Amino acid sequence: MTEQHHRALDESCVLAEGPWTHRFVGANGSRFHVVEAGTGPMVLFLHSFPEHWWAWHNLLPAVADAGFRAVAVDLRGYGASDKPPRGYDGYTLAGDVAGLIRALGERSATVVGSGAGGLLGWTAASFHPTLVRRLVVLGAPHPLRLRAAIFADPRGQFAASTPTLLFQLPRYEHVLTRDDGAAVAEILRRWAGPRWVHSPEFEPYAARCRTAMQIPQAAFCALEGYRWAFRSALRLHGYRFVRLMQKPLVTPTLQLHGALDRAILPRTAQGSGRYVVAPYEWRLLDQVGHFPHLEAPEIVLGEILRWAKS
Repeated sequence: MTEQHHRALDESCVLAEGPWTHRFVGANGSRFHVVEAGTGPMVLFLHSFPEHWWAWHNLLPAVADAGFRAVAVDLRGYGASDKPPRGYDGYTLAGDVAGLIRALGERSATVVGSGAGGLLGWTAASFHPTLVRRLVVLGAPHPLRLRAAIFADPRGQFAASTPTLLFQLPRYEHVLTRDDGAAVAEILRRWAGPRWVHSPEFEPYAARCRTAMQIPQAAFCALEGYRWAFRSALRLHGYRFVRLMQKPLVTPTLQLHGALDRAILPRTAQGSGRYVVAPYEWRLLDQVGHFPHLEAPEIVLGEILRWAKS
């Protein structure tokens, strides 16, 4: 890729026009890009890796039409949000979610998170229970379930996590951005269900994710969250995090998981309900991989609306 092309890529590449409004909001010491539509009780969407707010472009207008204020955010380090060199630990990221809900003028929100954004949803609900009214997680086990499975299931979850273990390598972000972000499309392809990968929607979606990951510093920031999660497992900082996460969740939680998810195995995600003392439901989605919001948007939409209204 030419130097000039790299320079030409800036945050404006994620400011897609549509039936929504783009704005920038200060929260927890950083500036976040949020995309919103509709009015009513707030539903806050947290995207996964290697995505950005566009992950929710199908669901935003539909959730708004159903009488909600639908808000998708570029998480810290992604898209058009700030890319500070630090703050990718579980505590700060959960603080970002809490700060955003307040900065957007709400007392609480239904939080919908997918993949890494789902892990963040669990953490935010655990650390800031009054702000997360209801929780919907897609393709994301409770963080302590994931941690246990990586150690206890070497042929299963540990093997499935190998791509993210590579993220520990220094300067691995250059692998992500090389060849116009080809590795980003490869990750999407590996983690998704075949039905969506072979659909006409896949390539245009992958192209947007490839472009967004080439925004300066985005790839480095995206990997920092994984690096913290791995390093903290061996540190006191992480021990404290685990102790805090053991407190049972008082937020009603709906967990949707693709039966074909190869990033987070269904058996890893199952059993997360033991951390929830509020109403909890689990649903396994046939023919779906790690991205249910894109692979089965109608089902996911129906489930989000059912959960947000109940």
